[in-house]
Amino acid sequence: MLAGLMAGVLACVGYGTASVLQAYGARRSAADAHVLGKGEAAVAASGGPTLRSTISAALTPSFIAGMLLDIIGFAGSAISARLIPLFLSQTIISANLLVTAILGIVVLGIRLHRRDWLAIAIVLLSLVVLGFAAGHPGEKAVGRAMHWGVLVAAVLLLAAGIALIRVLGARAAVSAGLIAGVSFGAMAVAVRVLDGVDPLKLSVLLSDPASWTIAIAGLGGFYLFTVALQLGSVNGAAAALVVGETVVPGIAGVLLLGDTARSGLGWLVSIAFVGAVGGAVAVARFGASEQGHVAGPVAGAGA
Repeated sequence: MLAGLMAGVLACVGYGTASVLQAYGARRSAADAHVLGKGEAAVAASGGPTLRSTISAALTPSFIAGMLLDIIGFAGSAISARLIPLFLSQTIISANLLVTAILGIVVLGIRLHRRDWLAIAIVLLSLVVLGFAAGHPGEKAVGRAMHWGVLVAAVLLLAAGIALIRVLGARAAVSAGLIAGVSFGAMAVAVRVLDGVDPLKLSVLLSDPASWTIAIAGLGGFYLFTVALQLGSVNGAAAALVVGETVVPGIAGVLLLGDTARSGLGWLVSIAFVGAVGGAVAVARFGASEQGHVAGPVAGAGA
């Protein structure tokens, strides 16, 4: 249990720091494009970023540093998903919202209001309660259909995310962040059910559809979240991501994998889980109303 908790905290810090570094790289790239007179070329007719602008953002030094931290975060999240219930693992990771918010103040010049801090406090308090009330990860056997099911879900999520970005354009920040979160949630479920890990059997691991899900959901979620960071508020996108990556795997862990709370504390887990998700939704709502354009925060940081 302790190792799973520590791995979850490592993932939390890694992902939270990565979000800010990636947002800074995305916005700096867009600001440079405008300075060079390429602003319109970097934006699709619908108002959203093009694939070229997204790749340019991903090649900035700060974005690359964020990607390295994402790798560390992924390792921590994978270990955590295997060792503790998913509703606890994913909600610990969701505390990266606090890391993102605090670093966002320094790096991106984002100003948080009292209501933002209150929502973040609710999330953190709920996480503490969840950690106290959580039981053991389930050991329920799952059939091959579950392995194929998460793969199909990952493909459909990526397609839906791309379609929404095309339709909504610059208004798709929260939607793209949410779908990216659900994709990461599917990845967490795939990590949990993956065969060939203990004991390690490479041939079994590589032939498992769940391993393909990890690649597709991971890369798809990464792309969608990158676009979300370009489109709007880093706090709004990150909070929407948290909702997606917490609710879906948490429910799947309980209903499909047999994750449990401590005896008699199921009601407390339910309240804390709703509190964590509700707090994240509140921050997403507040953050989505902020100015998400690159000129303000990036110019300030550069100056």
